[in-house]
Order: sequence, then C-alpha cells, then structure tokens
Amino acid sequence: MAKKNTLKNKSVAVIGAGWAGCAAACELAQQGATVTLLESSRNLGGRARGITVHGHQLDNGQHILLGAYTQSLRLMRLVGLDTENALLNIPLQMVYPELEEGMSFIAPRLPAPLHLLLALIKSSGLSFADKMALSRFSSTARWMGWRLNEDCSVIELLERFDQTPRLCRLMWIPLCIAALNTPPEKASAQVFLNVLRDSLGAKRAASDMLIPRLDLSSIFPEKAAEYVRAHGGYVLSAHTATGLLQNDNGKWQIQLKQADALAKAQTEAQLPLYDAVILACDFANADRLLATLPAKNQAAPLPALRDFSYEPITTCYLQYAPGVRLQRPMLALLDDAGQKKWGQYVFDRGQLQPDQAGLLAVVVSVSQAATEIDRHELATDIASQLAQSLGMPELTQPIWHQCISEKRATFSCAPGLNRPDNHTVYAGLYLAGDYTKGDYPATLEGAVRSGIAASQAIIKDLKAAAKN
Repeated sequence: MAKKNTLKNKSVAVIGAGWAGCAAACELAQQGATVTLLESSRNLGGRARGITVHGHQLDNGQHILLGAYTQSLRLMRLVGLDTENALLNIPLQMVYPELEEGMSFIAPRLPAPLHLLLALIKSSGLSFADKMALSRFSSTARWMGWRLNEDCSVIELLERFDQTPRLCRLMWIPLCIAALNTPPEKASAQVFLNVLRDSLGAKRAASDMLIPRLDLSSIFPEKAAEYVRAHGGYVLSAHTATGLLQNDNGKWQIQLKQADALAKAQTEAQLPLYDAVILACDFANADRLLATLPAKNQAAPLPALRDFSYEPITTCYLQYAPGVRLQRPMLALLDDAGQKKWGQYVFDRGQLQPDQAGLLAVVVSVSQAATEIDRHELATDIASQLAQSLGMPELTQPIWHQCISEKRATFSCAPGLNRPDNHTVYAGLYLAGDYTKGDYPATLEGAVRSGIAASQAIIKDLKAAAKN
C-alpha cells in the first residue's frame, strides 16, 4: 500500500456503504483523502447488515467467515474491532446431526496439511473409497496449482476427479453452495478451487471457521464509518445517488434524491466536487448510475453486467426455550426440497451470545422455491426438519419465528463469467463490489478485496496524474 497522506487534499466519494464501500473508504481515509461515504439505506452494511428481530440484534442473513479472509480481518482490526471476542473461532468441520446418515469431519489444531490428514483418518460416516477420493482430490488440486486450463462447472470438476456420490453429497456440494451460493451444476469450478486453495490449501489457521458473535453492521461497517469521520470524512446515510456528472476539468459531481443541504443546489456548479468516485453499490445500481453518463467510445460502460443474475439466500430464525442447545455451534443438515427439508446449516445463537439462548438460525441457500412459499409455511417446514434431524420433537413448536429472504443476495457465479474491472471507461470513476474481477465469489472477503483494489487504483492514477 502507498504511504500515508498520499491522497492529502484529494476528495473521493464512495457510493454504497456495504462491505466493499466501507473497505474502500477506510483505505482512502488512511491515505489522507477526504472521503464522503454515501448510503441509500439508513443502515450500513449493504447485503450483509444487522437488523432487529424480536428485540435481538441479528443479521439479515447468518454468515460465516474463514481464517483465509485476511483482508477483512486486517480492516476489522484497523477500525478497532477486537476480532478474538467478536468472532467465534472453530476448526474446519463438517458435522451432521447423529441421527442423520451424514458424516463427522473435524480438523484438529495442528499444522497444515497434517490437520487435514488426521481429520480424514478420524472422520466417521465416510467409507474407505470416500476417504481415498477426498485425498485424491486434494493432492491432484495441489499438483495442478489449483488452476484449470478451462473453467467448467463444479459438478464436472467432481466427475473429473472421480469423487464418490456420497462424498459429493455430504461435503463437496454443501461446500460449493456455502462458498459460491450457486448450484454446483452451474457454479464455477475455478472460483471454487480458489476458495479451497486459500483455505484447505494454505496454513491451518486459514481453514478456521469464524462465526460472528455480533451483528455484521457492528463488526465492520459501523466502525468503518467512525474511522472515516475520525479522519475528516463524511458518512451520509439515507442519501440516494440518482446521477453522475463530470465537468470539463475531470471533477465529479453526484446528484442526490434527498432534499437536503447537498441536494438543494440549484445549479451543477453548487454540487460538491470530487477527484474520484467509487460505485460500491450492487451491479444493478452501478449499471443504473452509469446509464446517466454520456456514451463513451460508442460502447456501453459495462456490457458484462448484462451477463449477471442473482441467487437468493434465506435465513430462518426460530426461538425456543433457553434450555435448547445444540451439540455444536454449527451443524450441517441434509436438505431435500422434495421432502420440504430446506435447511442446509443450523447455528446455535445461544453459543455465540448468552442472551440469545434457545435461538437457532437455519440457512437456506440457492433455493428459489424456498423464497416463493409462505413465510409461515417455510418456518414450519424447517422446524419439522430440525425436530426430525436432531431427534428433538419439541423443536416443531418454536415460540416465534422469522424468515428473511435476500432474493439478490449474491451473483450467480457461473464458469467463465466476464466480471468487470475496477476501472471504468471514465477517468476517475471506479467500481467496487463482490461482482468485480477477482478470485473470490460473492463473499464478504470478495467485496472487501474489491474495495481495496478500487482504492489502490485511485492512488495509482492520482499519483500518475500529479506527475504529468
């Protein structure tokens, strides 16, 4: 990273206070820029934010991070978060309830790759053929450098590596859905390998699973906003950008929907001027704002965005008596939409926060059908699934429930997807978001890395302009 104060006397606007926008804002503020962070919602965090549910401060979707999320962890510490207390650190594991015909795979706290070898030897629920297939996958992927000559779907990759049906059902497919939130039949094998490379193929700590104890807004976005303000910047929530303008000197102006001090300007000259602007909103809103600019070079600014589609995620919160407690903070579940078994993972919130005892969070990924049925019916189905899988009949009757669906939770991470660069065709205008070009799928780390990349592009371009 460039030296501090590299951007002194420079003004940068970041549109969107999700994890990408907050990451970019912190990086720029650290380098001395005057940052204005704009967010259309009243809450910070974008598609990974805190909400209040029945008096509990939870999230719009239950998340899990990895030790491999080095940039997210670095920025959390930069803004003053005590990551050891804010995140529950558990070793890599895939454990199903004892009553399900699943598996138990837990990596011990040993140096890599010994931790994976012992986890495989001690694992239960896998046959010798399953274990040999897993070992073969790992060794072959390492030998290939975790790279494919040509991208394909995850299902095709598993077939090429001769993975057993049981291992695919219990491990690889759930991991694909958790990491990419895309059905394995249409998920990018290369992006899947990138995630495995940085977790299973790296140091032992990289594979650790980090479950947020606090809500996601508290973990980073809100502290990032404090950091920006402390460095002389501005954070404006409930401010919706409706258009972009660039003057003859290359300076940028942002048109706002709100009738406040910034938006009351009667002429374009009265709008604040910025040396650079980052569009850190989702790709649909980025496309909308880019459409307000004049066409350049007879080409659409971001033709690649037309190739994007969304994948949903639903989280179902179910409150039971405080004495209800799971075997572990997190368990995998055998899903089967045909039997109305929607859940893929269940989290015991009481093991994360004492005042949330008896509260379970069940995650349903890549299931469009789950987002379309009645919320009460979905919660009833999930409660029945838990009762059957865990052998706890009392779980069929929660005290209360709340289902939250994000229909545009992530982009569909298809093979060979043409993801846009952080630069646009307009000088001084950049993109940041989990959908931009990078190794990762639509994860918090992917968003953070994109925000950092956009800020580094600004630093490089402004330094080059200063020399000319």
